[in-house]
Amino acid sequence: MSRPRCRLTPPVRPLPPPRGGALRPRPLARRLIATGLTALTAAFTLSACQDSDPASALGRVKKADKIFIATDALYPPNEFKQGEQIVGFDVDLGTAIARKLGVKPEFQDVKFESIMPALSEGKYDLSLSSFTDTKERESRLDFVTYLSAGTMLLVRKGNPKRLRPDDLSLCGKRVAVEKGTTQEDELTPESATKPNAGSRRAACKNAGRPAPIGLSFDDQAAANAALAKGRADGVLADAPSVTYGAKQSAGRLEVSGQAYGNALYGIAIPKHHDDLRGAVFKAVKELMNDGVYKRITEKWGISGGAVTEPKINAAQPT
Repeated sequence: MSRPRCRLTPPVRPLPPPRGGALRPRPLARRLIATGLTALTAAFTLSACQDSDPASALGRVKKADKIFIATDALYPPNEFKQGEQIVGFDVDLGTAIARKLGVKPEFQDVKFESIMPALSEGKYDLSLSSFTDTKERESRLDFVTYLSAGTMLLVRKGNPKRLRPDDLSLCGKRVAVEKGTTQEDELTPESATKPNAGSRRAACKNAGRPAPIGLSFDDQAAANAALAKGRADGVLADAPSVTYGAKQSAGRLEVSGQAYGNALYGIAIPKHHDDLRGAVFKAVKELMNDGVYKRITEKWGISGGAVTEPKINAAQPT
C-alpha cells in the first residue's frame, strides 16, 4: 500500500536498493536560498516534514501507535514463551523502550535466522533477540547495544567427556548450536560471505585434530535436548542462555569452564532508519540512567552482563 510522502521541491529520487533488499533513502538535496528569511523558512519546513512524515520509520511507528518487534522466543531467559505469552529480558526491555517512544510494543515470534532478512524487507521495525553486534551484521543492519555476553559450554552432568571451551577438547566432538548464531559460525567453514567463520575448526586443524561436528538446530531448546538425550556432546550458546539452561535441567546439565569472546548484544534496526535508531538509542540511554534497565537485568539474573551506556554499531574487528 502506497503512503503519502512529505516532500520538498525537487522530489526525492531513491537510490538503488543495497545488498539485502532494504531501500536506501537518499538524503534530501538542499538548495542555496537567496535570502536568510527564505532559508530559515525552508529549514523549519524540512524539520516539520521529518517530524510528521508518515513515510519515515519513526513517523510510521508513531502514526500506528505500535512498534513491531521480531524475536525468536526460544532463547531463555532473554526471550521465550510462558504458555502463549512471549516473556524474557529482551521483552521487558522492548516494552520499556516502546513506553519511552509513547507507543505499544507488538512482539512477533520469528525464527532467528529469518529475522535479519525480514528486517531488511521492512516486515518489522526492529528486533530484540540476543543479537551479537558483529561487523558482518553491521553491513546489513544497524545496532544499538545494550548488554555484554560471551559464549559458554553446556555439558552433561559430571562432564563425562571432560570438555572445556578454552582448549582442543571439542575437536571431533558433536557440538550443538542454534542456527544463525555466532556459535554456529565457529563451527562453519570460512567462506566469502563469512570470512571470519570457522575459528574453532581452524584451531583444531592447526593442531592436527579433527574438526568439531556442528549440529545446528532451529532453536536453543532443541540443541539442549540433543545434549540431554546423548545426541550431542556439548552445546555452545550465549552465557545467559547456558546458565539458564543448566538451572532448568533438574541437575542433568552443567556449565563447563568460563565465558569467552565477550561481545555486545545489539537491538537490530534496518539501515537508513536513522530517526528510529536515534529514538531507540535515546530511550535505552534514559532507561540505563533512570534505573529501569538495572531492575530488568536483576529480574532475569543477567546483571553481570549489564552495561552503563548504549552505543551504535560498536562491533570490534575480528
